[in-house]
Formats: sequence, C-alpha cells, structure tokens
Amino acid sequence: MSENGHSQPFRIRAAKHEPVAPRDSALPSRDLQFDVETDVVVVGGGCAGLASALFTSWLGNDVILLEKAPEVGGTTIKSAFIYWVPNNGFLQEQGLEDREEDFLRYVARISRPEKYDPDHPTLGQSELEYSLYKGIYESAWPAAKLLSDRGALPARHAPHWTDYWANLEEDKVANARHLTPDGVNEDETDGGQIAIRGMTKAANEAGVDIRTGHRVQRLIATDDNEVVGVVATTVDGETLRVGARKAVLFGTGGFTHDKELRDNFLAVPAIGGCAARSNEGDFVRIGSAIGAELGNMQYAWRCAVNVQWVAEKDPHMSGTFAVAGDSMILVNYKGERGFNEKLPYNELIQRMYDWDPLNCEFPNRVMVQIWDQYSQDNSAKEFYGNSIVPDDSDQSHIIRGETLEELVTNVRERLARFRETTGPVELVDDFLPRLEQTISRWNEMADNGVDEDFHRGEREVELTVFGGPLSEEAQARKNPVMRPFDAQGPYYASLLSGGTLDTKGGPRINASAQVVDHAGQPIRGLYGVGNCVASAAARAYWAGGGTLGPMIAIAYRAAQAISEEPSRSIAPAKPAVA
Repeated sequence: MSENGHSQPFRIRAAKHEPVAPRDSALPSRDLQFDVETDVVVVGGGCAGLASALFTSWLGNDVILLEKAPEVGGTTIKSAFIYWVPNNGFLQEQGLEDREEDFLRYVARISRPEKYDPDHPTLGQSELEYSLYKGIYESAWPAAKLLSDRGALPARHAPHWTDYWANLEEDKVANARHLTPDGVNEDETDGGQIAIRGMTKAANEAGVDIRTGHRVQRLIATDDNEVVGVVATTVDGETLRVGARKAVLFGTGGFTHDKELRDNFLAVPAIGGCAARSNEGDFVRIGSAIGAELGNMQYAWRCAVNVQWVAEKDPHMSGTFAVAGDSMILVNYKGERGFNEKLPYNELIQRMYDWDPLNCEFPNRVMVQIWDQYSQDNSAKEFYGNSIVPDDSDQSHIIRGETLEELVTNVRERLARFRETTGPVELVDDFLPRLEQTISRWNEMADNGVDEDFHRGEREVELTVFGGPLSEEAQARKNPVMRPFDAQGPYYASLLSGGTLDTKGGPRINASAQVVDHAGQPIRGLYGVGNCVASAAARAYWAGGGTLGPMIAIAYRAAQAISEEPSRSIAPAKPAVA
C-alpha cells in the first residue's frame, strides 16, 4: 500500500475500464445459483462499507466487499473526516459528562423540532428513530475505539470544533464530541484520505475480499423473501453472483447524482452535489424492489455548491462548507441579501430554498457571492469549496470587475453560460443600483459591528467554524466577520446554488441496521448503513461529522447483529447421482 494518498493504491481487483457499469433491473433474482459464496456481502467501499466490513470480519466472518467505482473511497475520501462521537473516551478523560438523556434531547430537538416533546417517553419521536438515537449513543465510542485500537483509524480529540446548534440549551457538551484521524495536516483537509487508506489496509490484513468495478444490480432472494446474495456486473458485461450465508449489507451512499430521484423526492431545486459520482441511489431501487419501506426521502445533508463546478461535473469538487470573507455578501437575482452568510451549511441552503408564494419562485436558488480586494487578500484559501482562492490557484470560477458595473455585466454573461444547469435565472434590469444600495447598508452595519438584518456573527459557531480564515485585524473588530466593502475595485464574484453533500433518505432500518418492510418487520438477511438508508437525523445536521460518527456506530451494531445470525446453507440441493 503506497503512503501517498493518491487514488491508485486503493484500486483492488478492478474491472478493466474506468466507466461504471450501466444500471440494470433491480428486481430480485430467485435463482439460487452462485459463482462464489461468503458469509457476508458488503456493498460500497466508503466509510460505511469499509467500517461494516472490518467490524464483521473481526467477528470471524468471511467478507466480500463489492464497489461500483474503479476504486474504493466513495465520498469519504474527499472529506475532512471529522467524526462526531458522543460520550467519547477523550471527553471522559477530561472529566466531562455527556449523559445519554442530554444527547437524546439534543438530537431529537433539532431532528424533528415540530414533534419534539421533552416529556414524552421517546421525546415525541417515532420508536424506530428514537432507538437509532440510543444506538448511536451506545455504540459510537466503542466503534471508534475499536477502529483506533486496531490501527484502522487512530483517533485524536478535536475539541476546537463546535456543534452546529451549540446555542440551544439541550446541547450540554458542545465542544467535546468531535474526533479526527490522527496525523491529519494542519488544515484537517486530508482526514478522508487517511481514513480510507487506514481502513483499506486493515481490511486487506483482515482478509476482506475487495472487488472494485462491480456494480450490484439486484438481490438474490428465496421465495419467502430471505436475502441470500447479490448479482453484480462489470463494465465489461461480466456477471458475478455472490451468495451470502449470513447477510448482505449496503453502504452505497445516497442519490445525489440521480436527477430523477432528486426531482421526485427532494422537493427543492437542488442542482447536484459533491458526493462521489457513483452515488446514484442504487439501494433506493434495489431495496424498494424487495419490499423495503422508504423513509426521509425529502431530506439531505445540504451544502452550497459552485455552479461552475457542478456544470463541469467535476468529480473532485467539494461543497462550499464555509462562505469565506468579511467584506463579502451573498445576493440574489434582485441584488438583495437573503440570509446570514455564515449559517451552518445545512441551514444556509434551506434559506436558498425559501419559497415566495406570491411570485411563485425560489428567489435565492442561485446566489451571487461578491467580495472585494481585502477579502481576496485575506480570505483566499483552498479549503472545501471556498470560492475565494489564492492567485496561483485555478480561478476560472471567479468573475471579476474593476468596478461594480463591470462586475455585474460579467455576472450576467456567466449566468447565461450556465443556464442549462441553473435554469432561467437572470439579474433584474436594475440589479446594479439595487446592489449598490445593499452594499451601502452592509457598510453601515459593518461599521457598527451589528447585522441588523440577519444577525451575522452572533453565534460562536459562525466565528469558530464558518467565519472562514480570520486575520488579526478581523479578530480585533467589533464583529470579526463583518467589514465594509472597499470604496474602489477590483471586485470579485462567484455563483453558488443549493446542492447536497449527499442525500439521507432510503430504506428504513432498525437499531441493528436491519432493513425493515412496510410492516416494520426486518427483511431477513438485508442490512443498510450510512447515506443509502433513512437517516435518523431527518432535517438536522447535528454537528460536523454528524454523518461519519453515527455511520460508524451503526456499522458496529450491524456487525454484531449479523454475527448472531446462523450460517445458512444457500446453495440448492444437487440432484442425486444415478
């Protein structure tokens, strides 16, 4: 295994060509003939799949892992891999207390605030989702510790990260639940590469049979709907039928890159996202075909995305997780600010989807990020989708103008270029005077250090996580994330729209990661972990790493449940020899 973090070292038994196999029918096969058998089939090679494979293998099971892409890593390999682990050992060593009842109240309060009832036995939540909250609390630290102790994912504490809703009274340990892989760089941008490299190496050592370039098309099931294997195909048209003596587990990611599913379920004009290009909702179709109940299909882990990167289908693109710049604002096609630019990304995007019922439109669905030379000089950094990048970086997404008038002309041209991606978004005729008025009001508020319109910079998380890189001069201001625009150009802009880190809807699971049917009963032999299944987080993004930490916890629980399954004889009886 190379130590350089490039993608090539992760390619194991790959298909001959780079493209992914085309989609085929998702209807289950009833033909119980197999090319190869194993105890457990894991589908997907990101964090969910690799963690599930490791935990299951370490419990003594033979595991085959099938990954659709030419290499493992999924969306995880592009991430910072901050992972959120309640009641972890690091906070315990510091004498902090992260009580289960506090954790449950926090996640329930923000996951479904319309249902939250602190006096209800399940806090107003469904029994299924409440059991998942409890499962995450119970298993996240044992899972993370096991990965660390075994060398697959050595952990260190990251208490400088703040929960996204630390302002709520239900959050009792707002700066203590975050971990990061040991050995990450100063900016914590390479955690995903470290995690995938470490987990892949551990999986190889544990004997997991990793096969990339294999797209799972359908399940193999008995007549009474017990799942006993999968059918996979390669880009070469070869078919592989894998039998599972105990279980099939999906960890394949969401449906970010399937436009039909986005349009049908997300109910907002999401234009794409930064998930791995292979995240096409395969398990939505495969799970539905076997009778799985779907849940939370309207929800996603949301983030802003750069319109140009989406239009170009850049496989390496990242979402814009922090909108950098102090002398910077986001304006809609009318030249008006629509919301607080420093909101946590999941909440910021929901303001991009504000609906205007009188004009029948989403006025904020494409926002123009505008900044001046000061922000270009002081906030330029290549950090997870930041539009403001150094002068020696690729700046093709940046629109420039020596004056605001020139900038507006160039923004109009850029919008016209990407009309196929954004739809018919055009600046109003009087956009320039409206923008000048918006900047004038911004400058007045910035001088006073108070955002009277949207309260930018009033929460800790907006300064510590989403303020972007702050200069010493910024930290000395009344409000570090507010500064007046320079009176003279040049000025800069970029186009942002609402997208997804990934979706969070799919087949429902119980606290053991068993996929359940329409009656809430487990479909025997079928499990799911991660963004391919219905997330208990519902509308919320609990904290940075609120995907990965819970994902590891549920993978751990899945492995325990699978190991308790009796090994089945899945091959049909052969006829007696005459």
